[in-house]
Amino acid sequence: MQDKILWVLNEQARGDYKSKTSIDFVSPDEVKKVRGFHKNFAEYKVTPLWDLQNLAGELGVSKIWVKDESYRFGLNAFKVLGGSYAIGKYLSEKLGMEIKDLTFDLLKSPEIKKKLGDLVFVTATDGNHGRGVAWAARQLGQKAVVFMPKGSVEARIENIKREGAQVFVTDFNYDESVRMANEYAQQHNGIMVQDTAWDNYVKIPTWIMQGYATIADEVNEQLKGEMPTHIFLQAGVGSFATTIIGYFANLGGENRPVSVIVEPDKADCFYKSAKINDGQPHAVTGGLETIMAGLSCGEPNIIAWDIARDYADAFFSCPDYVSSRGTRILANPLGNDPRVISGESGSVGAGLISLLLEQKAYQEVVKLLKLDQHSKILVISTEGDTDPVRYRKILWDGFWELPEEDSI
Repeated sequence: MQDKILWVLNEQARGDYKSKTSIDFVSPDEVKKVRGFHKNFAEYKVTPLWDLQNLAGELGVSKIWVKDESYRFGLNAFKVLGGSYAIGKYLSEKLGMEIKDLTFDLLKSPEIKKKLGDLVFVTATDGNHGRGVAWAARQLGQKAVVFMPKGSVEARIENIKREGAQVFVTDFNYDESVRMANEYAQQHNGIMVQDTAWDNYVKIPTWIMQGYATIADEVNEQLKGEMPTHIFLQAGVGSFATTIIGYFANLGGENRPVSVIVEPDKADCFYKSAKINDGQPHAVTGGLETIMAGLSCGEPNIIAWDIARDYADAFFSCPDYVSSRGTRILANPLGNDPRVISGESGSVGAGLISLLLEQKAYQEVVKLLKLDQHSKILVISTEGDTDPVRYRKILWDGFWELPEEDSI
């Protein structure tokens, strides 16, 4: 068992912009369209951005902000932003309309339903993305078919079924489940709505990534122009993390925040790819076992990898105790800091920050990342307690405890 947090720094992240992968997909004009579409949802509200002043003081930095996606659309996670926007874009093309003219209410109307006919949206998920796709399909009076990997949590399965989706739990890991879902979609004339990309499948994943930009745009609005110095972003296939990186790179240019990608050590495909350092994405195989179910992905989204390779400043591979510590820290606030209910995939960034700033073993990388008393750090808690049983075990029983410092 790996007890150590591993990292690799990306020396080309601050290089010449002319040679970098385009991030125009999250340009201000594109983000305006995305945000406008989401604002048309009756359920839309800006999710909280908590200022954890006491935690920042305890760890010796200027600011720690936590964007709390457990409030998103009543679904306890952020993923619905991507799936709903991708479905909206797909339907806008099918109808020959501009997305800016296509509200969700219009999509739900009998007239539009008659034009579209019966559709089947297909996806694979560890839980949150599938629930978002199923929710959007149900809202539109359409069908969803969701494939889930072996070992999926019963609570997440039931949440998806409650949205009216047909669910298949496979005997395989996430990446194999994606392939099974894609095969099903091809055989049943379904529409594959997947938050990762591969050769010849990039349009819908790009739309999903654009959907996540609403989070970053809300943060920018909430901070009123104040720019974070550092952003810690968890990655599964990398769609969410690199969308946020791209947004702030467009916003800040050379003065953009230091961006850190964080992964589980058993599913650290971005860390592995950065470590090999040949410019290509590399997969992690096997069971991908981690408590961070939403990050249990072995193959990078090819769009996301290009952005991470060119813009991410560092990649961290973290054992499960990092995530569980983050969950406990956010659930047990200092002083009058607000309490944040953050599931295992949402809390790993907070856990990592605390360990980097508290443990002597990480002084070198802290210095290299320029984490100090002037740092203003943003983390995004992408889910609440989507697995209530595990969440309670982490808090009550101290599962996945931190090892002794001298063993790190």
